[in-house]
Amino acid sequence: MSRIRVLVVDDSVVARRVVVESLSHDSQIDVVGTACNGRAALTMVEQLAPEVVVMDMEMPLMDGIETVRAMRRRGDRCRIIMFTRFSAQDARRTFAALAAGANDYVTKPSSMVSGVAAMAAVAKSLTPKIKALGSPTGSGKPSRTGAAGTDRARGADVIRLAARPQGPPRPVRAVAIGASMGGSEALLHVLRPITRLRVPVLVVQHMAPVFTRQLAEWLDLVCASTVLEATGGEELEPDHVYVAPGDHHLELRATARGARTLLQEGPPVNSCRPSVDTLFRSAVAVYGRDLLAVVLTGMGSDGLAGCEAVIAAGGTVLVQDEASSLVWGMPGAVARAGLAHRVVPLDEIGAAIVAEVERSTRDASNAALRASSAGG
Repeated sequence: MSRIRVLVVDDSVVARRVVVESLSHDSQIDVVGTACNGRAALTMVEQLAPEVVVMDMEMPLMDGIETVRAMRRRGDRCRIIMFTRFSAQDARRTFAALAAGANDYVTKPSSMVSGVAAMAAVAKSLTPKIKALGSPTGSGKPSRTGAAGTDRARGADVIRLAARPQGPPRPVRAVAIGASMGGSEALLHVLRPITRLRVPVLVVQHMAPVFTRQLAEWLDLVCASTVLEATGGEELEPDHVYVAPGDHHLELRATARGARTLLQEGPPVNSCRPSVDTLFRSAVAVYGRDLLAVVLTGMGSDGLAGCEAVIAAGGTVLVQDEASSLVWGMPGAVARAGLAHRVVPLDEIGAAIVAEVERSTRDASNAALRASSAGG
């Protein structure tokens, strides 16, 4: 099996050495070169044809964001992982890089000169993402549109969709969304087309604390809905999106008006905090069959058990399709388990959410009118 070709770009000699050595022990990864700035990286991408580029943010001559833009302008299709520091300023720059065309990010260890500890930290965070992005079976295609009909048809042949719940129609009263690798861009695609949604939206995106705050601010700038990082105790409002803060599970508690947020720091679930499973199960306890759950691109299977709870309660589940997912781990696990009512391309998910909310509200209203007429 061919190894994943990786180019490491960083102006720091120490950082380059730490990254290269942290990856050198993995038999599936081949570091084919290093570059000390963006200009050198552009040349080496052409010469070496890497599948994954690990890109530093701040470099002389051409920084990481400029380099990403240049690569995407000329049509480079390799995956790009930004290698960034853990700070509010760097989080903002990371989202600028993602908007420019980077695929994901990892944060640098607090110290890059501590030898074994630094290499272990880099290997733990970087290696799984390189394997997921560089694997020919990880996500499928560089395209993020989901327009490839053959892939959708192939998925339809092997995916057994969940049956629609029986019983009288009920309105969707809340939407819960789970995402991981590639989720920032996916959430943008999903939320930006939505206007005046009559229900609240809860989001778990696997991210560090500072980055979830910047994610909420970034989405709030470009989306019609109000997007905010949950702080705990908020009463849920329609057309508001509540993002789980990094390192905290987001749960819901029923109130006289509907529900409020609750943050807790319990053990990680599926090695994740926040966890999609935790949010989905908590939302089911409040909304039951009136919940719409959506699973977007991401590694692993966080959200699978939560979707089982949604289906058992009679709720509805949508997942992103393979062709448009950066990594079809989380949505694929749900779809393969027969827990998805629909498998939808990324660019159609926002409209699908609005349609589910409006259809369910209309059907429930019509059913209530028919029952009232029959009783009268």
